[in-house]
Amino acid sequence: MIPFFRKKGNGKPKMEGNESTVSSEDLLNESADTASSEKQIDTDLSVHPEWTISKEDQYSFQFLNMECPPLKPNQISLSGISLQHEEAGQYQITAFIRSSLNKTIKLHETTLVLLDSSDNVIGRKTMDLEEAGDIPPRSSRPWNFHFTDQDLFTKDIPEEGWKLAFQLKPSSRKHSLDLQDSWEQSLAEKDKNQLQEMVEKLDPPKSGEVNFMGLKAVHKEEGDLHVTLLVRNGSAKSINLEQIPLQVEDANGEVIAKGGFTLKDFGVKANTSKPWTFIFPKEMVTDGELDLSSWKAYPVQKNAAH
Repeated sequence: MIPFFRKKGNGKPKMEGNESTVSSEDLLNESADTASSEKQIDTDLSVHPEWTISKEDQYSFQFLNMECPPLKPNQISLSGISLQHEEAGQYQITAFIRSSLNKTIKLHETTLVLLDSSDNVIGRKTMDLEEAGDIPPRSSRPWNFHFTDQDLFTKDIPEEGWKLAFQLKPSSRKHSLDLQDSWEQSLAEKDKNQLQEMVEKLDPPKSGEVNFMGLKAVHKEEGDLHVTLLVRNGSAKSINLEQIPLQVEDANGEVIAKGGFTLKDFGVKANTSKPWTFIFPKEMVTDGELDLSSWKAYPVQKNAAH
């Protein structure tokens, strides 16, 4: 076995890969634990009982584990530590298996994918992860994953910015709600549950499709128009939206508001829907009474403007 870490100039270990996260419900096919009210969960280092490692490696794993961001309840993640090329077409990927669950879990045969920094799949392998042993509650277990040239789709393997991820079976991935942190913190649990139920009852978007569904439109006394939409991602990849040109039509099919919105760090995870409120200032809204008994909002192409 090759070393876990490459030596850095400052002598400190560094996470060379990124983190991928799935819900325990999707991966383990079991109901989520709703008892915990915590929004963020830190994981404690858990080295496999049969591993014998040096004090230096123990310190390095402890240091890197503390660098990992907290998990949300009912999440399991893979956090990339290092990807090293062994001889004869062998690759060793070291990553943390992290769990925020309040109980011990055990993984079984699972398909893993290796992604580059743009989330393109550059490798795939089915592995039996029972050897990783029992993963204690709220813990982070370092483990080595071995790939060969036959498991990889390219010879251009990045040393940094890659990601190891669980490949979920399509049948186990139901479309779910994704909330921005600000919404997660401000929405009442009752409202979150209503949104989740609505998302689950709706027909999911087609595979690879991204669309917008209207939830609420309010014309304020000062003239602003507040439009809440559900951004629905039917893709198997997360998307990041930076600029959205939107227009709104009223019950008569007339365009009553039009404008461009610049978003910061607005990502929508794969196979999820995320609500967001877009505020059209008074100057972007048609004068007079608006018939909002029915309405729709949708993105427009720049070249579609007349």
